Amino acid sequence: MKAIKLFQGYLWHPKELSFDPRAAIPRQLAEVHVLIDKVRAPMAFFEDGTPTDTQQFYQVTLLVRTEKEPADLKPLAEWVSRELGPYLEATPKEVGWQLLEDLRPI
Repeated sequence: MKAIKLFQGYLWHPKELSFDPRAAIPRQLAEVHVLIDKVRAPMAFFEDGTPTDTQQFYQVTLLVRTEKEPADLKPLAEWVSRELGPYLEATPKEVGWQLLEDLRPI
């Protein structure tokens, strides 16, 4: 059994916003584990030049334990993307996120 990462990325919100993504997003979607860890901003500025130090960042990793090869997990990644989408869309409008497919072993 090996752990395969399906998605990895970040979620962020203004520090003054009382929001806990670990309460808003399920910790598991079927056999896919959703890990959400508070981290420092991965960059100093957003693309528009806005400083990131006003935001609280979280690293988000979706992984599965399986015997399958990463390339065989594409259908599962597509399914979990559809399942996770409504939870992300339901977050307050001040919350941003960027998750990218990352099919590889951990």
